[in-house]
Amino acid sequence: MPVTKGKAATSNVTNNNAVTDRVEKVKKSASPAKAKSAAKAKTAITKSKTNDCDPCDTLAATFERQFHSALCRDELAVNDMYSALATTVKSQLLPQWRDTRVKDNQYQQKQVAYLSLEFLMGRTLGNALLSLDLTEETRHALTDYSAQLETLQEAELDAGLGNGGLGRLAACFLDSCASLDLSVVGYGIRYEYGMFKQKLVDGYQVEQPDRWLREGNPWEVRMANHAITVPFFGHTESYVDPQGHRHYVWTDTQDVKAVPHDMPVPGFRNGRINTLRLWKAEATDDFDLAEFNDGDYTEAVARKNLAEQITMVLYPNDASENGKELRLRQQYFLSSASLQDILQRYVGVHGLDFSCFSELNVMQLNDTHPSIAVPEMMRLLMDSYGLGWDEAWDITSKSVAYTNHTLLPEALERWPVRMLTNMLPRILEIIYEINARYLEDVAHHWPGDNDKLAGMSIIEEGPEPHIRMAYLAIVASFSVNGVAGLHTELLKKGLFKDFYQLWPQKFNNKTNGVTPRRWLAHCNPRLAKLLNRRLGDKWVTDLTQLTALNAFTDDKAFMKQWQQVKYDNKVDLAKLVLEECDVAFDPDMMFDVQVKRIHEYKRQLLNIMHVIHLYQRIVAGDTVGLHPRCVLIGGKAAPGYAMAKQIIKLANNVAHMVNSDPVVTPYLRFAFLPNYNVSAMEKICPGTDLSEQISTAGKEASGTGNMKFMMNGAMTIGTLDGANIEMLEEVGEENFFLFGMNAEQVSQLKTNYNPQQFIQQSTALNQVLLMLKSGHFNLVEPGIFDSIIHAIEDPFDQWMIAADFEAYKVAQDKVSQAYADKQHWTRMSIRNTAASGRFSSDNTISAYRDEIWLTK
Repeated sequence: MPVTKGKAATSNVTNNNAVTDRVEKVKKSASPAKAKSAAKAKTAITKSKTNDCDPCDTLAATFERQFHSALCRDELAVNDMYSALATTVKSQLLPQWRDTRVKDNQYQQKQVAYLSLEFLMGRTLGNALLSLDLTEETRHALTDYSAQLETLQEAELDAGLGNGGLGRLAACFLDSCASLDLSVVGYGIRYEYGMFKQKLVDGYQVEQPDRWLREGNPWEVRMANHAITVPFFGHTESYVDPQGHRHYVWTDTQDVKAVPHDMPVPGFRNGRINTLRLWKAEATDDFDLAEFNDGDYTEAVARKNLAEQITMVLYPNDASENGKELRLRQQYFLSSASLQDILQRYVGVHGLDFSCFSELNVMQLNDTHPSIAVPEMMRLLMDSYGLGWDEAWDITSKSVAYTNHTLLPEALERWPVRMLTNMLPRILEIIYEINARYLEDVAHHWPGDNDKLAGMSIIEEGPEPHIRMAYLAIVASFSVNGVAGLHTELLKKGLFKDFYQLWPQKFNNKTNGVTPRRWLAHCNPRLAKLLNRRLGDKWVTDLTQLTALNAFTDDKAFMKQWQQVKYDNKVDLAKLVLEECDVAFDPDMMFDVQVKRIHEYKRQLLNIMHVIHLYQRIVAGDTVGLHPRCVLIGGKAAPGYAMAKQIIKLANNVAHMVNSDPVVTPYLRFAFLPNYNVSAMEKICPGTDLSEQISTAGKEASGTGNMKFMMNGAMTIGTLDGANIEMLEEVGEENFFLFGMNAEQVSQLKTNYNPQQFIQQSTALNQVLLMLKSGHFNLVEPGIFDSIIHAIEDPFDQWMIAADFEAYKVAQDKVSQAYADKQHWTRMSIRNTAASGRFSSDNTISAYRDEIWLTK
């Protein structure tokens, strides 16, 4: 033993000497900053500290050890320093994280599981430092290494776990749950690749892999001992036990292992650290070694590859049969793994007595994607835990709640029966049984109405029968909520009218919100400091306190400070646009921004057409009343969405003509920002003057980007759609640029829509279309925008671009007039921030807590 110990000590000395030599080498060849860092590392080596993190240590001491560990690389890079800092901050979270788990596993309060296929978390470091109140301490610790916190934050890749508003909402909700001290676990998928990285080539969107995990994820903890087995394929068998009860067995399955990777979700300075549990798919066996040795390499690894494909890519293109099948596998994989985890945790505390399960647990389904959790919950309770149908249904129907996020019928998922027959045979049997029993209730409510039975059936009959997943979620859930006042009313009167008549008590509204921690305190530190000086810092957890800002709308000193904050933020945004788009935005011009998923109903096309109108005016010398503006559009189009991709191409072609004309650029500049994501939005919303929320009325469920802009003092130009309506109620029409038809007018016009009538009535619209048709923006690409022109002139254009264009133009004229009066605009900006308290996700989650989850 002494010899072994001596060898180990010698080895350690040798390793330390080697690292010390490398430090000296770095010092000689490096810049003064690197030399200083290397010297600091040498001191760490001399102290002979270990690389293990002790949570009791100070942040600086822990970072010193992590920094020492990073020197195992030949050259220190920013990524290495970021990784060391992230690991350091995570170590500061660990004691509170463990305490939270212990407390929650004792069921001291009701447990909430938030199931979502998307969690658009963004970067973790800055948010964690803010929540732990470690930002300034970290800055101080980094001064010894000549490193800037902002530089290290930029090294973190956005977690590619979501697409747009749905995923970002889920992230905001997790933040609020933790900050409100609620026991909530987020369940999602650990996608190896995110949605995609958007690159522009000749103005066209080109999708590239978004391998956000290429540098690893220092925030996650792999929990291999909590792995779950998820079955696919196979067939079902049944038998009758001696007591006469029939039992079902799902056999000959192809099993996939779901391995959880946990990420911390810190509450705001309250000691609670909730968990986002992300499932990674792995094969139960690596591969058939005998087949491999026999030379059949492809077959040997086929099953392993098939399993791991499940969590490879966020939202595979479902235009193909394989894509549809993979999306269904993802949804079932998430639902089964999560429910098994929930049930195992419950049984670990309460045993097989499920009588109080629904009193202690609730599963919130974030949109239709995880609705297959309903039959899976039934399967687990019956087949794995031996409950009868009635008992299992009573538990399921009292534990599941459903949030709907869309008014577009085509967005409600439907899965072919044949696909479930092959992939999930036991699940399909349960769905048919649920449907048969539920239709008895429908028949009692509408006796003899076969059309009603067919229309409300979970099974949509036809040449190719489908499962209506939204219907399944509604039937099983004790709560069905919309996400804005108008959205919920339209669900009750339209999309789910029959269900509302059958179960009016189920339906309720919970208007979305966004977390003020990330979307004001973190992303806009200049404004946060100004607010802290005038109001104190309690607004971070009680955003309604911002109403006190209304008292400062005539305070000239405060208004000047407000203007300076906005200007400095615009300088930062201009730098981003220059780096990403090679377009020079002038901070003295108005910044007019529309960033969101590219979709026809969001009407980026309407915005582009207005840019063309401004371009025509400027070229013609008509600049009276036209305040100079920079227009920014950003967002991704789904890979299979041809029209959305054409809109991106049009935006880029128009931007080229605008930005290359020296007559135009003093008044107008236009850019399309590629690869829009959460981190980009953190720079965009603080520097925005005008927020474009211009969807066709009745199409946007809620919107959350509109709230982020409002919170940061941007004015909104928008329609009476989604949460715009409630924003208008809060801030008043005098501080909001309203235009266009309402949802009822859109519905009425749809039956007899004639776009030519609107084109003839609007000189501006007619001129825009003439310029598009002339090929001015596609001189060397004839005909590429014909599909867009046809869509505008199509009587069946459900987005009604032509009908709203003139009203939009008039509202934009009012924007120019208002912005020309700097003091007036500043007052409006302050009032928008002051009125944003209603749209904190803390308020939304408080409503979920009190009215749906019924937890403390």
